[in-house]
Amino acid sequence: MSEEKKDQTPAKSGGGLDRRDFLQGLATAPVLGAFGLALGNQINFDKKQKEKVLANQMEAADLPKTNVALLGAGSQGQVLMNAMLKLPYVNFVAVCDIWEEFNLIRATRTLKAYKHDVRSYTDYKEMLAKEKDNLDAVVVATPDFWHATHAIACLEAGLDVYCEKEMSNTLEGARSMVEAARRTGKKLQIGHQRRSHPRYRHCYDKIISEAEMLGRIVTVNGQWNRSVTPPLGYPKRAAMPKERLKKYGFESMEQFRNWRWFKGLGGGAIVDLGSHQIDIYSWFLQANPKAVMASGGNDYYPTDVCEWYDTVMVVYEYDTPKGPARAYYQTQTTNGSQGYYEKFMGDEGTLIISESEANNKGAVYRESTAPAWDQWVEKGYISAPKIHTPGAEPDVVLDVRETATPDEHKIPVDFNDLYHRPHLDNFFQAVHGQAELNCPPEIGYETAVAVLKVNEAIKAQKRLEFKPEEFHI
Repeated sequence: MSEEKKDQTPAKSGGGLDRRDFLQGLATAPVLGAFGLALGNQINFDKKQKEKVLANQMEAADLPKTNVALLGAGSQGQVLMNAMLKLPYVNFVAVCDIWEEFNLIRATRTLKAYKHDVRSYTDYKEMLAKEKDNLDAVVVATPDFWHATHAIACLEAGLDVYCEKEMSNTLEGARSMVEAARRTGKKLQIGHQRRSHPRYRHCYDKIISEAEMLGRIVTVNGQWNRSVTPPLGYPKRAAMPKERLKKYGFESMEQFRNWRWFKGLGGGAIVDLGSHQIDIYSWFLQANPKAVMASGGNDYYPTDVCEWYDTVMVVYEYDTPKGPARAYYQTQTTNGSQGYYEKFMGDEGTLIISESEANNKGAVYRESTAPAWDQWVEKGYISAPKIHTPGAEPDVVLDVRETATPDEHKIPVDFNDLYHRPHLDNFFQAVHGQAELNCPPEIGYETAVAVLKVNEAIKAQKRLEFKPEEFHI
């Protein structure tokens, strides 16, 4: 497709998007489906929510107005856009997406409904040429294989950048992003949003670092399980021309809609899902892995539909400041049992945590041999214990080899907001010099090294070691 100007929302008639097409598009996007992040409840604000957001935007903000462009308005771009709509200092100036017939129309209409005077584009080069003097920052939510190209172009245009994870689908791309951020002196935040989540920050700062309630962490477990879902579809009337698809690296609309599962475009489940949690492993352990073993395969979906592995099981080895540790991670897309969470087990306690409130995870368990936690309860780091008394139930028989069930302490941090909002807020605070980035490019690169090696280990069918210098640029 020619790089002609696309700064007007396409008309509803002709190639435009009508209600039937819009509803069909929603129907073909399963919530948290195995073939990509779906629209979900975060995308469709009801009337009451919309009125509340607009009211909040009228209030004085702590930060000056930040002029922003959204580059990539697919499902993840919509999630980030909705989170930013709740930040009263964000002013959307432009939105860019190659799927003019659906994504671009939908995002532009939404932003205009929220009183943002946006201009729409299909080509990022044109957007930067016309809008860079009107912009402060760009939020990049395009497919992984475009991240490096898009982020670097925006950085070199003098703009700060928030880029979704995975940082890149190649280490070469990720490395070039770090170098561009250093060269330009602009901010680059990578979208590992748990790094800014209030509950995760409380657990790291208070429970693990200050109080050291877990003692020495020796073992980590984690998973992200998802149920079987069909590939993402699309309204047939809104299909992109083959020439445009080819120009931007896609063979078909089916591949475009499900790019996460194709080699050279995404990285499969371990990258799409696992990188969020493996990033937390390294953060909480304060160490990068020294070795990895992995098993995975196309155990359910045929390879013409899903080129990457649909089931992956990983074991990492770490040398932490307190000693060796091993971490297991599983992601599979055929059963959603127990959803997703991370579990850190030390010789004095266990922490279970999840980004999802629905998983009902978020507790700390003290080993019976550990020192009392009364002082941490008094300080409000954890709740008072729910006490389990072994043998108190008359019909329960304990084996001599059993360990007594530990007392349960809840994490006293409530968070009932869109998951990405705190991380975006941290980015904009950093842009205005009021905070440090919680996930700068160097951290995003370290996670990319740890995660991308999993697919390599599956292919090699053997234990692979990391060299310390692999994590640094």
